[in-house]
Amino acid sequence: MQADIEQVDVDEYWMRQAMLMAEKAEAEGEVPVGAILVKDGKQVAAGYNLSISQHDPCAHAEILCLRAAGQVIENYRLLDTTLYVTLEPCAMCAGAMVHSRIARVVFGAKDEKTGAAGTVLNLLQHPAFNHQLEVTSGVLAKDCADQLSQFFKRRREEKKALKQAQKAQQVDKA
Repeated sequence: MQADIEQVDVDEYWMRQAMLMAEKAEAEGEVPVGAILVKDGKQVAAGYNLSISQHDPCAHAEILCLRAAGQVIENYRLLDTTLYVTLEPCAMCAGAMVHSRIARVVFGAKDEKTGAAGTVLNLLQHPAFNHQLEVTSGVLAKDCADQLSQFFKRRREEKKALKQAQKAQQVDKA
């Protein structure tokens, strides 16, 4: 029982670190998703969404984190590692996790539209694959979901304000 409590504390600690990475994404106008890769209790690499600024559909937090970790470890196999990510991985990211052979993924918020770690489909534990990951879901789920929801709410409000300003300009010109 004590070991389970300790693992929850560890998972929450690293998820909070992933949330800090998500804040960096948001500060750059990106969807706030962050990821941290951990091995032997130490951070190996981190990443956050950069798809918008890099014009790259593959620049998800998980992919950037895995790429950085490969450089640090000097191997494309990221054995005995745990990836913490604030949002459930998509199919692309799940595939990269399987290929990199990470041992475990821990995610916060579920992705009801594209989640590939059990919500829409489960690529991380597909029996046809030669590697399956341990999956822990829902760590700080509300906090992670709130971080995303607040971002999209602000973005909708900004778009609405822009439309109103454009209408006001048109009225002023008339």
